[in-house]
Amino acid sequence: MKEGDSMQVYDRAHELARELSRSSEYNDFRLAKAKLESNATNVDMLRDFRRRQLALEMAVLSGKEPDPADKKALEESYRIISLNPTITAYLEAEQRLARLLADIQKILIDALPEWGKDIIDEVDKK
Repeated sequence: MKEGDSMQVYDRAHELARELSRSSEYNDFRLAKAKLESNATNVDMLRDFRRRQLALEMAVLSGKEPDPADKKALEESYRIISLNPTITAYLEAEQRLARLLADIQKILIDALPEWGKDIIDEVDKK
């Protein structure tokens, strides 16, 4: 690949970034985020839920059995936020945007089958 070719790749990346910033997924996310942030109670409820969720995930990843009381608190926190249409709309918009970005990442990775192959081969040998 010649030096000018890499500039074309960067140009296309910037073009993709512009298209993403204009996408309905990103626009919906921005609107839902603004609505969420207009109410401090909603922000606090979501932050509390995510804090509990992260703590539970960290316990599992470190090989510990999650405390049943923590699991119960997370379930209750989820039940409460799922009744809140503003938080639910935000989470749904966030999920749609995340799905779009994950799909794009997969397209890029699939186009480069040798990327990381040596690392994967090493892991597979073990």
